Amino acid sequence: MEPSTSSYKIILGSSSVARRKILSEMGYQFTLMTADIDEKSIRKESPEELVMALAEAKAEAILQRLPVDDYLKDAEPTLLITCDQVVVYEGVIREKPAGKEEARQFLKDYSGGRAATVSSVLVTNLKTGLRKGESDRVEINFNEIPEEIIEKLVDEGVTLNVAGGLLIEHPLILPFVKEVVGTTDSVMGLPKSLTEKLLKEAL
Repeated sequence: MEPSTSSYKIILGSSSVARRKILSEMGYQFTLMTADIDEKSIRKESPEELVMALAEAKAEAILQRLPVDDYLKDAEPTLLITCDQVVVYEGVIREKPAGKEEARQFLKDYSGGRAATVSSVLVTNLKTGLRKGESDRVEINFNEIPEEIIEKLVDEGVTLNVAGGLLIEHPLILPFVKEVVGTTDSVMGLPKSLTEKLLKEAL
């Protein structure tokens, strides 16, 4: 399979650096667009429903800005990928921390405990209107995370930009990750195998 010579174009509807990195690693060339939506206005009971609803809202927001008629005329289809992610801790859905205090509390909770990430991937074929989406869940178990490590992470500010303040690939946190039941790319926001599958299905 040679994605770089594929017979379709890809738009990644995300501002996430991790997702861009993963999609590039998969060998794809793509253009970037971001969706400006009020995520807090969309609420669902289950994390799986929430991340799918948010991915759909992002797709809709991007579609409104695109000259879709041009894509219908194009010989090759264009596939739009939108995603979302939340962290689930003790049954509670966590999104991006509201500030450093919340980020600190989130990390303290994970210390010696467990959390799960729930990620959605939605692929929209702009030529046919066909949409394929699914969610992926990964369980993460942590060893005790020392107080000074938590403080360093919070001071760095990186935890403020990610769901649940959770970055298992960060060099400071990596040594304290005990077990990941699932794939790291999914925790980073873009499960590779699921994305491949949905791209094929959307064609």
